[in-house]
Amino acid sequence: MTDSNARPSNDGADQAQAEQPTTAPAKEPVPSTALERDVSDLKDKLLRTLADMENLRKRTEREVADARAYGITHFARDILTVADNMHRALYALDDELRGKADGSVKALLDGVEITERELLKVLDKHGVKKIEPLGEKFDPNRHQAMYEVPDPSVPAGSVVQVIQAGYLIGERVLRPAMVAVAKKAPPPEPKPEENS
Repeated sequence: MTDSNARPSNDGADQAQAEQPTTAPAKEPVPSTALERDVSDLKDKLLRTLADMENLRKRTEREVADARAYGITHFARDILTVADNMHRALYALDDELRGKADGSVKALLDGVEITERELLKVLDKHGVKKIEPLGEKFDPNRHQAMYEVPDPSVPAGSVVQVIQAGYLIGERVLRPAMVAVAKKAPPPEPKPEENS
């Protein structure tokens, strides 16, 4: 027996409708090229920042090392005048007068010599070294030429006299040495011929 009021079965359509997902509509996918570009930009910024930090670290290390080595430059330059005055005091008396000096004067000279040596030792301990240019070739980076001397016994351009000692601090010139430089001796003038 069939019911006339019964609805025809639509099982196939109901089942197809039930199988469809009921989720929200999918978002549009982000283009992969834009994402890759963003990642590449961020990576580049990170690498640049790391390189900048490494450069800053190296520069800071260099500046600290320079400050340690050259921090006493102004003080050392001022102390050099004391060293110069001690040297002048020692050599104000020539060897003959030193030989004739009595015991107390010799003791005074010995004391000044010891003090000068100690001063130079302390300067050396702190990286300040005396330039000894006598006999060397003139170097404008380390020496200051005060005058030239004709001297055929040494090559032209050699330092033949030190007027004031020079000093280095580390590898830098603290004060150039004031020197006299040998120049090529002029050729002898021809003797005038005498006509008899």
